[in-house]
Amino acid sequence: MTNPLTSVAQTKVITLGGGCFWCTEAVFVRVNGVIDVTSGYCNGHTLNPTYAQVCEGDTGHNEVVRLVYDPKRISLRELLEIFFVIHDPTTLNRQGNDVGTQYRSGIYLSDEADRAVAQQVLDEVNAALSGCVVTELKTLSNYSAAEAYHQDYFEQHPEQGYCAFVVAPKVQKFMKTFANRVKHD
Repeated sequence: MTNPLTSVAQTKVITLGGGCFWCTEAVFVRVNGVIDVTSGYCNGHTLNPTYAQVCEGDTGHNEVVRLVYDPKRISLRELLEIFFVIHDPTTLNRQGNDVGTQYRSGIYLSDEADRAVAQQVLDEVNAALSGCVVTELKTLSNYSAAEAYHQDYFEQHPEQGYCAFVVAPKVQKFMKTFANRVKHD
């Protein structure tokens, strides 16, 4: 008889900030090998902040997505390659018209063993972009999930203005650039 615990995939976690979490979540839920995506907040000083508090810019938090993934199906390097294509890592505290520290570019580690890979990809992207990358690489701290209405926002509101004009083009860019990484389930 097979032990069901031995067949459970070993998963890993990485948390990424690339502007509005609606955009990054909408992309990563489509990535083959990503098991779960949760929009949330991290690396600020207020415990369990609300969306309104984070938007005021006083909590120090970043809007992020927490990815649970199967490293046998997708590597951290591949996830970071997608991340750097779907947002602009050269704009400090801004993505398009979204401005504020909560929209900063960041890679937040749950496992220090991932630091070398993350640093290598970050260095490669920075070199390719003439040293203009402002993405922070830090240990994850003070993470909390965003309110329920933010989860799967694009899926629930594809016709909403921001979703149609900002989120949808990022999803389309991912699907075109990384067609081999798109989930087909």
